[in-house]
Amino acid sequence: MAQAKICGIKDAAALDAAIRGGARFIGLVLFPKSPRHISLDTAAALAARARGRIDIVALTVDAPDAELEAIASAVRPDWIQAHGAESTARTAALRRFATKGVIKALGVARSADLAAAAGYEPVADMLLFDAKPPPGGLPGGNATAFDWQILAGRRFSRPWMLSGGLTPSNVAEATRISGAALVDVSSGVESAPGLKDPTRIAQFLAAARH
Repeated sequence: MAQAKICGIKDAAALDAAIRGGARFIGLVLFPKSPRHISLDTAAALAARARGRIDIVALTVDAPDAELEAIASAVRPDWIQAHGAESTARTAALRRFATKGVIKALGVARSADLAAAAGYEPVADMLLFDAKPPPGGLPGGNATAFDWQILAGRRFSRPWMLSGGLTPSNVAEATRISGAALVDVSSGVESAPGLKDPTRIAQFLAAARH
């Protein structure tokens, strides 16, 4: 049984499906290059609808302080997800923009990539292991998976989340192989890039739960 984050929420229908299905987190993408990017006003409205019902994650990519201050003021996220090349020092500095903590995403293609986690464990409240993007690709949401066996038996001092290429049909296997207690999905519950499908969200959450 794994708890889940539905990332890239853009409308109330997807948000409500995530809450109804028992997701622990929703992700609001504030990165203009992503097809899941939403305006600050939309993020604020969705956060207001979600507050107190589900944890709100604001996903950013190497965002400057001015942008993060605007997000903190308008959205008031529970978590900031740092999905870029943020250093350990920068990750630690992001803590003040969230009420609960910072999630640091790390790209993984092979076992050696997990070594980077050691530097972030003291400064992040949670880790997220995502498939390393292809050359020139976006930092996340690429619908690609890595070898889940890499994580089998590994222990970290922070909670960690599995991401990358997860779908309703493979999430149960992914958690069984990797040992993940937390999973993150975006493209795997979409009918088109950036367009969440409430039915697929429900299917994913049911599969993750059982």
